[in-house]
Amino acid sequence: MTSSPRQAWASAHQLGAIDTDSAIEAYTEIDIPQSLRDNLALFLRLERRVLQEYDPAICELFDKLLNSVIHANEGNPGTDAADEPVDDEGVPTSDAPGAAAFRHAVELIDELPHDQAQVVIRAFTTFFHLANLTEENYRVSKLREREQAVDINSVIDPSNELTVAYHQLLEEVGPEQANALLRKLEFHPVFTAHPTEARRKAVEGKIRRIAELLDEHPRLGGSALIENERHMLQEIDALVRTSPTAQKKPTPVEEADTIIDIFDHTLFDIVPLVYRRFDDWVMGDLAGSVEPVCPAFFHPGSWIGSDRDGNPNVTAKVSREVAAKFSTHMVKKLADKCRRVGRNLTLEAAYTKPSEELLNLWNHQVEMSEVLTSRAREISESEPHRAVMLVMASRLDATVRRNADTMYRSAEDFLADLRVVQRSLVAAGATRAAYGPVQTLIWQVESFGFHMVEMEFRQHSVVHTRALADIREHGLHGEHGQLDPMTREVLDTFRAIGSIQRRYGQKMARRYIISFTKCAQNVADVYELANLAFAHAEDVPELDVIPLFEQLEDLEGCIDVLDEMIALPPVQKRLEKTGRKLEVMLGYSDSSKDAGPTTATLALHSAQQRLAAWADAHDIDLVLMHGRGGAVGRGGGPANKAVLAQPAGSVNCFFKVTEQGEVIFARYGNQALAMRHIESVAAATLLNSAPSVERRNTEATERYADMAARLSDASHEAFLSLLHTPDFAPWFSTVTPLTEVGLLPIGSRPAKRGLGAQSLDDLRTIPWVFSWSQARINLAAWYGLGSACEALGDIDLLRRAYAEWPLFATFIDNIEMSIAKTDGRIAKMYLALGDRRDLAETVYREMQLTRSWVLKIVGDEWPLEHRRVLGRAVRVRNPYVDALSLAQVRALRVVRENQEELSAEAKAEYLALILSTVTGVSAGLQNTG
Repeated sequence: MTSSPRQAWASAHQLGAIDTDSAIEAYTEIDIPQSLRDNLALFLRLERRVLQEYDPAICELFDKLLNSVIHANEGNPGTDAADEPVDDEGVPTSDAPGAAAFRHAVELIDELPHDQAQVVIRAFTTFFHLANLTEENYRVSKLREREQAVDINSVIDPSNELTVAYHQLLEEVGPEQANALLRKLEFHPVFTAHPTEARRKAVEGKIRRIAELLDEHPRLGGSALIENERHMLQEIDALVRTSPTAQKKPTPVEEADTIIDIFDHTLFDIVPLVYRRFDDWVMGDLAGSVEPVCPAFFHPGSWIGSDRDGNPNVTAKVSREVAAKFSTHMVKKLADKCRRVGRNLTLEAAYTKPSEELLNLWNHQVEMSEVLTSRAREISESEPHRAVMLVMASRLDATVRRNADTMYRSAEDFLADLRVVQRSLVAAGATRAAYGPVQTLIWQVESFGFHMVEMEFRQHSVVHTRALADIREHGLHGEHGQLDPMTREVLDTFRAIGSIQRRYGQKMARRYIISFTKCAQNVADVYELANLAFAHAEDVPELDVIPLFEQLEDLEGCIDVLDEMIALPPVQKRLEKTGRKLEVMLGYSDSSKDAGPTTATLALHSAQQRLAAWADAHDIDLVLMHGRGGAVGRGGGPANKAVLAQPAGSVNCFFKVTEQGEVIFARYGNQALAMRHIESVAAATLLNSAPSVERRNTEATERYADMAARLSDASHEAFLSLLHTPDFAPWFSTVTPLTEVGLLPIGSRPAKRGLGAQSLDDLRTIPWVFSWSQARINLAAWYGLGSACEALGDIDLLRRAYAEWPLFATFIDNIEMSIAKTDGRIAKMYLALGDRRDLAETVYREMQLTRSWVLKIVGDEWPLEHRRVLGRAVRVRNPYVDALSLAQVRALRVVRENQEELSAEAKAEYLALILSTVTGVSAGLQNTG
């Protein structure tokens, strides 16, 4: 029998001993969807081919290590190793299932030379990125399937949560109130530069290209399929050969590219599509031909280039540069879109008569610039709407160049011209053009303005106190001595805000957040410094000064601070201008590190209840900003569930939350998933005001108040007992890669606020959470809950609370997700790095206790058992994560035990190895901070 040329070639290039389909079956008896399984098998096959081409020995090592960690996970023992005996290094010594395979994996890693270890680590890291893509692809395909199954004649679109929420409001409160709530709706994500994204930008580009290839793959055949897989091999090969860590930390100006990249790939186009999808369903056949119902409710913000709390790299000069970068890119984008829309408005005046208002606008344009209008007239002599739009696009170009004669002074001026065009088209009967492409452009301007994102400035309250003391001692201009450089920088920051407002509009830079707000004087300090920074009062920028309550005592005393704050003259003046709108920020990260996750969650909920009642009593339109992170230990988890669990009156159709690091790419990197995320959060924000949701949250909170108090007290005691154990801080930095995480070039912001590892007080929460997740312990997410449940001792009460109280259900679900990513055997190896058996046993015992109680509460035998796809996907990943975790902990042991003996070259090699594993574990767990 004659084989084809391709078959002959393939037989001549046989890969290693492992059949990839068998490998998939071997390491999972888990029931995952077939398409997910097929894509995992595809990527495993392709990656093994890349490794075989790179070096057959590397592919063999990859296979052996994979085989060992697969068998080590049989029966999922990683979280059930409580009674398993271990040696002094935490390695299991028993004959328990998988223990021998686990030891073999450790031995393989110990024997790997540095150069081979680096490539094997990159191979596993690459597979995590590919596994993430299979899950993302599966989610997108399921969304498409749900949409295809929707009956277009039904009252609601079940695949669009926003239409479902709106329909529920119609039923509960009627059309008038539902539409009033809809008009108030606002989702305000604030993108930050917190260093939790361990991926390089170069790696993200390759991942995005592979995602596009994977999306095409099922629809191809023949040569097209061969070419598709060849291109995948090319990208996978590049991923394996690319260093997972960047060569240097990004500057704050470079960090702005994160937002611009997301903006270009998703936000600019999908945000108006979200509005359009809502209108299409709610308005039916009229959609796109009448005035839209959906408001432009998406308004992003940013801390990038403006958050200077503990980041000396963010200066006034940097803020000006980042503002210019955002605005320039935004206006160029609008100019291109305006030009494209204009070119397509080929509507002859004889059949689409221009309004008097449009003709007046044209005459105004002629008076402004004969050059711009003559060019437009040549192209569109009998198409006035087209001509006007082309001139508008040219004026946007002039805005980028800062041409004073023809530039737009503000986004509002450009929007006014767009509405003139829209009204003229409507009057002429061309409603499809008016409420189609022109409306899309209007929505984009309403959402992003000329600024793209609203920059928010942040600084620590102590910095302001010190600056004022310095000025009082040395004089504003240093008349009585030299001002401290930090004082000059504080004053320059306010001048930068004033400059940005004058150049790009007030919206771009009017929020100023005070970290660690302790009293109303902290707010007064900001207004005083802003006034001192300018010689003339009229130059002082408008500021919304936002107190940030972070630590437990600050959350408990926030009402007293606000009572004094609203009595301040500058605050009263600002309230008059904003219609009594006041913004307050709540810090989830520091409160969790300060008090433990259980106490912090309940304290934040209580603070929101009291803030909502206070705002109602003082006729304040309260906006709460939630300083959440991606990890559970920093308030992470599904955003829509978090919104629906908020206390009555604390949302008011406005949800503002920080988005950072890996969360930005995960939520906004894919168009379909970004659209789904925005719709989901907006739906929850709208639905939080439904009487049924408010009633359920209020009644459940009251019903379980006593239980919550008992859990909070017991968990707080357990958490503080751990942290106050003598020498806990140095032990923590020994048993986790804390020091090494601080060296990872993933953000411009330092890991500490200036103190060493001997103190936790000034350690940022991100490395606190990041380090525990790297050690496969995730302590920051759950510590203290097990002891609290044990003290309560009432499983029936806990199960009822889980079933009836959205806040408690969300909290427990998030902890279960976090526990699913822990591993008992590997945790023991990290804990064995420190010479403190008492602390190691305390942490491990609490981990097992919490796991036991959480599983009993949710009714699962293993973590996430009831989450059919997510739970099984996490279990599929675990063997791969284990391989990298073992490589990391073994390298850490060598460094910890041989600090004095290792040469500088050897230390550098081990550090490079550890940093490579950090990025790989982050990709595998999808939980970096």
